[in-house]
Amino acid sequence: MSRGRRRLVRGLVILGSLLAFLSVFAIWTERQALNTDDWVDTSGRLIHNQTIREAVGDYLVDQLVDVRKELEEILPGDTKDLAGPAAGGLRQVAGQGAEKALETSTAQGLWEEANRTTHEQLLAVLENKKEAIETEGGDVKLNLGSLLTNLAEQVGIGEDLAEKLPPDAAQVEILKSDQLKTAQDIAIAIKGLALVLSLLTFVVFGAAIYLARSERWVTVLLSGIGLIAAGFAVIVVRHIAGGIVVDQLVKTESVKPAGEAAWSIGTSLMTSIATTVIIVGILFLVAGWLASPTNGARTTRRYLAPALRLHSTYVYAGLAIVVSFYFLSGPTQGLRAFLTTLIVAAMAAFGIHELRKMTEEEYPDATYDDVFGDTKDKVVTAVKDANIPEKVGEQASKLRLPEMRRPGGESDADDPGAEAPTKAMAVSDDDARLERLERLGSLRDKGILTDEEFAAEKARLLGGDRT
Repeated sequence: MSRGRRRLVRGLVILGSLLAFLSVFAIWTERQALNTDDWVDTSGRLIHNQTIREAVGDYLVDQLVDVRKELEEILPGDTKDLAGPAAGGLRQVAGQGAEKALETSTAQGLWEEANRTTHEQLLAVLENKKEAIETEGGDVKLNLGSLLTNLAEQVGIGEDLAEKLPPDAAQVEILKSDQLKTAQDIAIAIKGLALVLSLLTFVVFGAAIYLARSERWVTVLLSGIGLIAAGFAVIVVRHIAGGIVVDQLVKTESVKPAGEAAWSIGTSLMTSIATTVIIVGILFLVAGWLASPTNGARTTRRYLAPALRLHSTYVYAGLAIVVSFYFLSGPTQGLRAFLTTLIVAAMAAFGIHELRKMTEEEYPDATYDDVFGDTKDKVVTAVKDANIPEKVGEQASKLRLPEMRRPGGESDADDPGAEAPTKAMAVSDDDARLERLERLGSLRDKGILTDEEFAAEKARLLGGDRT
């Protein structure tokens, strides 16, 4: 590539990595804030956390004890002064029962139902549904009144007191009417960002790979590194932002542990999305390495050549099955998920097509017998080579004849005919050496040995090392 094209490709890879980083936050916000099922699942995990249960229990106890005025109305005239001590006793009793009450499946079911109702109400307001806005006036509140009533019954203070609780007891305000327009604009932007950023990420990476031409495998590797870096960057930012957000939103020190636990659970989906990005990046790395000119990649392509050449239909069918399973098993089947999955599948299909072309050029006649037969031959050769020194020693000992002397005192060594065994051994060694050279040439032609390895083995044989 020219210098300008190379810079353009590198810039697109960096841009794609940045878009991947931003898309994780957009997708998390969309799913967590605008998907009721995801939010209810998160709220269920929140109430199962002991620290958060304790904080919710303290809040409910505060709401329950905030009935001093009702107690003053219930008690007769001279006993109104007992309202304070009665409220204190109520706090002690309710505090002891709140934790146990919230551990029950009934209370946890009421918590999840309250969250589902509130989230549906929030979506109706954000989507500008007239009926919801007229009913609530734009206000959205998490109604924990059923939990409060359940707690009152659990601690045994009677239904009379529960009925006298004020209407706004245990009402947590989520959205005020004067924030409605801003919230609606943010909701629309989030939906658009999640879709646009997800698609742009892979479109930009695809453009970079297309423009790279002869260096496409390098660009695929760099794209994988960019995706992995984006995923880990999200995890780091989540960790750093957690402390900042909790410090800004939670001013009471005693409640901060619950805030930290809520942040950890509420952003766990963000970590899941970032992990998916990292996995996709690893797949990019594998694809880039597989298309590289390294010896390991060439050997792998040689093993894949028969399947890609003879059974390409099954390979594409397998890809379609994997993609379909991933999409159908996902938590959402919206337009964003569908289009993103479709683009990734198209990139994978294009990669398989390019790999198939590469293997056809390198190994046009590759068959399964060639691949596994050569592997078998290589293993057998290695085993034989390992036993050559021992066999040579055995043959040499057999060919060593005892020195015999004739009556004239001459030994066999003085007889020209005694050189025949030595000459026979030399001829045999030459034949073995020639056979080894032919075998090395065959391994080089089949791609098992590189030119450098062939040259080294040839020099070793011709240098006289017969092991």
